[in-house]
Amino acid sequence: MNKSKNDKAWEKIFEKYDILDKISKDGVVSISSTEINEFREARLMTKFDHHSQLPKLFVENKLSILPTSRGTYEIGKFETFCDFNNDDVEITYIDFPSFLESIDYTDITSESIAINCAFVSNILHDFTGEEKLFPTVCGRMSSSLFDFKINSGQKTFKINVENSQIEIDGGYEGDKSLNLIEAKNYISDDFLIRQLYYPYRLWSDKITKRVRPIFLTYSNGIFHLREYEFTDPYLYNSIHLLQHKKYAIQEGTINLERINEILNSIKVEQEPKVPFPQADSFERVINLCELLKQRGFISKDDITQNYDFDYRQTDYYSNAARYLGLVEFVNENQQIGCSLTEEGSRIFGLPIIERQLAFVRLILKHSAFKKTLELYLEKSEVPTKDEVVEIMKKSNLYNIDSTETYKRRASTIISWINWILGLIE
Repeated sequence: MNKSKNDKAWEKIFEKYDILDKISKDGVVSISSTEINEFREARLMTKFDHHSQLPKLFVENKLSILPTSRGTYEIGKFETFCDFNNDDVEITYIDFPSFLESIDYTDITSESIAINCAFVSNILHDFTGEEKLFPTVCGRMSSSLFDFKINSGQKTFKINVENSQIEIDGGYEGDKSLNLIEAKNYISDDFLIRQLYYPYRLWSDKITKRVRPIFLTYSNGIFHLREYEFTDPYLYNSIHLLQHKKYAIQEGTINLERINEILNSIKVEQEPKVPFPQADSFERVINLCELLKQRGFISKDDITQNYDFDYRQTDYYSNAARYLGLVEFVNENQQIGCSLTEEGSRIFGLPIIERQLAFVRLILKHSAFKKTLELYLEKSEVPTKDEVVEIMKKSNLYNIDSTETYKRRASTIISWINWILGLIE
């Protein structure tokens, strides 16, 4: 595992303040931002929205960190993250108000625009069941004072919070509830419960209406909303998923006939001298490209530190996008990173439906994927991994030389073909 700047700085802090010994003795250690700032800016050293972003020492010792005020933190063996469920959810299609000119739902470049689109298109109204919703609270604010219990292995620890800074991406009040939204414009495997829990505790103590924590993820035209509850308001880990839905703005449909049309007309191209994809989630390939569209260039280190990719996943997913011709590697300011190619920029400027069909064409230009989809449609069921491996062996793939590698890459082929078929309504 490569060491980041955070890894190196935390190693020095752990050594100076005997962090591991103190946790072994007391179960928890307090540390101030002043003490952290001596080695690296505390803001950069303590922002871990996903488990994959934790420094090496934290991962090895099953540690996590929570803010308790504007300048203090607690470190302990806390269970601070919650995995997202991966259940299949049918997409609900909605109409976008045609008279709006100042917001473009085909070009959502930030969490705030994603929330605004969900609001004006009545996605939030449908999800919450509230006929009327009004934007009321958002932005940075103080947590006020409260305490809670948090799981730490077989034990629980009491944490006291005093005016810690919190941020609410969107707060919408209706007749019966206040809906607090945490939004992300990238896909991840888990999230930091604190992002929902601290705002929930603040506003539950302030108002009599029900406070509903909602996590919104936007990517590739899909608004994915999950509502959580805390079954014990005083226990951080009592989080429970209440409901989840996916929404998309109605633009048209993709049917099997359109997929077959591409399959029958596409010309197979020679395999590029690029690692064959090992990236099972095609949604995350797309999402990485969306982030590049917004920022232009992202270094590999930034991808790893900010978007819930570990170092290997950063390589796998950036290479997968490069395999399709969407991304190129660039050296900028002495950092290796990724940018969209000219073709990638063109595709990400298309309307959503046309963009999806462009992805289908890019995938099926490669023999192993085209032949696997043909076999899938011929059999009317998913090909076995062994069948896919046989197809791969006849496809002149670049630099694959072992049976185990073929099998690992076969999973990616099956996943991407399932993604294509999942587009069909």
